[in-house]
Amino acid sequence: MKPYIAIVHQEEGSAYGVSFPDAPGCFSAADELDDLFAMATEALELWAEGMREDGAPIPEPRELSKLRDDPEWAESFEGAAFIIAIEAPWDRLSRAAE
Repeated sequence: MKPYIAIVHQEEGSAYGVSFPDAPGCFSAADELDDLFAMATEALELWAEGMREDGAPIPEPRELSKLRDDPEWAESFEGAAFIIAIEAPWDRLSRAAE
């Protein structure tokens, strides 16, 4: 499965903020860059757990090129410190169980 793209923002003197265009309402923050991937992965996992509990479908992640073309996210990409890709934790767990 494709990874979920996360947009990372940071203003001077603040934490790194992470948002996921294909996971509405899923966001996280980390004070240190070293913690960013763990915090983003945890946020995505908790978001998916909440979606399942609500009986809502989990949207498939889109390609980065498609996200960049989405007018709703264009400004976020322009102001991003950088972009990261997070593998869906449920994909990693299902592969480990095989």
